[in-house]
Amino acid sequence: MGLFDKAKDLAGQHADKVGDAIDRAADMVDEKTGGKYADQIDKGAEAAKGFVDDPEGDTAPPRRP
Repeated sequence: MGLFDKAKDLAGQHADKVGDAIDRAADMVDEKTGGKYADQIDKGAEAAKGFVDDPEGDTAPPRRP
């Protein structure tokens, strides 16, 4: 098992903690940029959390509006 596989396995086992860390990081970046990129940051954070919830990509990504 490679390093990436181990990381995916650990992230899947601790998805709630990883999701919280992603939210905290997104909030910090949003604060540092003065909210200028809030929409992009939110989309990126949701995509990252989606990967943690489904690392194999078995479900289709949400459709863009």
